[in-house]
Amino acid sequence: MEKRVSKAIFKSRACELFRLVETLGETVVVTDRGHPTIEIRPYRSKQENPLELLRSSIIHFNLSNASAPLTAAQEE
Repeated sequence: MEKRVSKAIFKSRACELFRLVETLGETVVVTDRGHPTIEIRPYRSKQENPLELLRSSIIHFNLSNASAPLTAAQEE
């Protein structure tokens, strides 16, 4: 979820907003006159395996409703 705050509010509540990002993983967008200027989000290492993000993302799969894969001749 994303939270939007103005620069003035961010200036006065920066530590509180940083804790929000750290503990809840929320993204904070700082705005200037209503326009987004800065996004603060939890750090994610670039060395993570992209497939790890997909792990456990399928909750239920019913094989009986799945169609058979197409052969090369059927795809053309």
